[in-house]
Amino acid sequence: MRAPRLAAALTVAALALAGCTAGPDQAPTSPSAPRPGGASGSPVLAPDAVAEATRALPQRDGLDLKTTRLAEGLLPPTNRWFSGLAFGDTPQPVFPLPYVFSLAEDGFGFGVPVVVTTGQTIMGSNDPALDLVLPQSPSWQVSAYDEASVTVTDTVSGGAVTIAQGSPYVWFTAGEETTLSAAGAGWRSEGDVWRTKLGNDEYALVGEGLEVSGDDVTVPAGGRATWFVLPAGGDAARLAELAVPLEGTSAHWSVEDQARTRLVYATEGGRPTAIAALPHHAAGGASDCELGTYPSIFGTLALCEGTELEWSAPLYEARTGLDLSGLADAEREELATQLAADVASAQPYPADTYFGGKALYRDAQLWHIARQLGATEQEQVLRERLVSTLDRWMDPDGCATGDAFCFTYDTTNRGIVGRTPSFGSDEFNDHHFHYGYFLYAGGVLAAEDPELAERWAPVMDLLAADIAASPASDLYPERRTFDVYASHSWASGTSPFADGNNQESSSEAVNAWAGLTLWARARGNAPLADHARWMHALEAQAARAYWTDFDRADPVYEGLSHTILPLNFGGKRDYATWFSAEPAAALGILIIPASPSSDHLAGDPERIRANVAEATATRGFDQQYGDYLLMYAALAGEEDRAEALATAREVSDEAIDDGSTRTYLLAFLMSAAS
Repeated sequence: MRAPRLAAALTVAALALAGCTAGPDQAPTSPSAPRPGGASGSPVLAPDAVAEATRALPQRDGLDLKTTRLAEGLLPPTNRWFSGLAFGDTPQPVFPLPYVFSLAEDGFGFGVPVVVTTGQTIMGSNDPALDLVLPQSPSWQVSAYDEASVTVTDTVSGGAVTIAQGSPYVWFTAGEETTLSAAGAGWRSEGDVWRTKLGNDEYALVGEGLEVSGDDVTVPAGGRATWFVLPAGGDAARLAELAVPLEGTSAHWSVEDQARTRLVYATEGGRPTAIAALPHHAAGGASDCELGTYPSIFGTLALCEGTELEWSAPLYEARTGLDLSGLADAEREELATQLAADVASAQPYPADTYFGGKALYRDAQLWHIARQLGATEQEQVLRERLVSTLDRWMDPDGCATGDAFCFTYDTTNRGIVGRTPSFGSDEFNDHHFHYGYFLYAGGVLAAEDPELAERWAPVMDLLAADIAASPASDLYPERRTFDVYASHSWASGTSPFADGNNQESSSEAVNAWAGLTLWARARGNAPLADHARWMHALEAQAARAYWTDFDRADPVYEGLSHTILPLNFGGKRDYATWFSAEPAAALGILIIPASPSSDHLAGDPERIRANVAEATATRGFDQQYGDYLLMYAALAGEEDRAEALATAREVSDEAIDDGSTRTYLLAFLMSAAS
């Protein structure tokens, strides 16, 4: 449902960015340096309040995630596209599009992944074509990082390599005079540019004071060598002119009629550089993209000129519950009968952060339905269950006196961890999925009850800080899971994969930001609400572009046999899940929890019908995740909704997920027509 299923297959933020990268030949920015934010640049959570609440939680050493390749003073970069460079015994390849990049025992390498599409998978190779060997074995450390760039330093020679998402350049700065060898390169001079062909690609090299001979490139102490791969239709001389040093990257955003994003690539002297736009950037208005193209597993990348990548995305509404005001009397009576049955058959709440959070979200939706139906008895029962359980979860001292239903602060890895983890959440897998459910439930219950918002805030705000702090502090990274360039989240904490980081449940990621919006509104925190709305918009944009509604006209999809791709890595896209081979699971995981804020699932009726047809071809709707498939099917049109409602009345309990109820299923389908 996310990163590997190990068990089965704020009113203010911190003042500064810890570990912000500087240029490739500069030291990391001090943790006290200011960090650009959104429309106003203000913190979205109060730094002092967050720090005080964090100190109030039990402090525990977390798991040893093996950060020997992380420079002292940097926050552990969990859930990043480059996490595989920092964690584990061996560095993993990473995918700073348009490239794959890897660290090796003798140097580093990069190249444009060779993209191969089969019926099940779109695969990008993780074996770089250009391997650059250093004269002595390096000892690599991630020494700086920011919004889209990362610098790794060889502590032996002092040499440093900087890469950035969207940048076609790889920068090496020598600490001492260094000769890098690339077997078989045979660099040839063309004016101020050296070129070579490796595989199907033309590589280019530029830099002042370089000595180039055959396969060897000698960089003087303090000097810089910059490599790039020539894009299709590109001009080597022009790309060489744009190969200016990168001094850092930052994100700026606003929410008005749309969510607008500017990803800034700060260069030496503010000179223009080249930036590769993903398909969703281009669809959102990215311009000046005529420098050539690169292939990628996500579609064709267009290379743009400038120092900013700017695009927009539609906004989506976050709602506390379904609107049942238009239901007929007979429908209300049917729902009331089913509600009584569902409430009576409720099971105890799970103690782990995933299933426990899902259950709270589920019952918050039931409570919202009960209120609208005037089902006083069920409303009171549900409210008592929810409030008492959330009181337990939100007790700052809970883990000091108990061993479940509580949170601690992980002093090793810098974040909030539930005492009963699931799916590797103690390794920082899936935090946005888990905590999104808590935030959503809290937002629903506290929407009209300021006393509950105040009571739960000390811990609930920390769940928000864990996944969405902005800017960063020495306690929490900025937007732990969210990747602005990719416009979606990454689920694995340490990314121990040769295909990069990954995310499966795009819908639960959207749910996280909708839940964060609702909690921020309940707290009266407008900056946090805007921040959440922005991430909601981008996550939904990416979910449609790469998980459920991708543009089949792009050549990358030629040969793909499926209408969706549930599991996206940095370097691979799979028709697969971590937990089931069933087609219903493949689509269901992109719908769950079909919340009142899941408008991004609607759209092209024919695409919805095709997705549902594939998921139900062999077993219909009466199977696990059948409830989500029925809710999704209803979004295609009125006839589809009517058929789904009739089927929903007949399916067995197997079709109802533990994060939903038959009451919610019927209410969703009934309200879709009102």
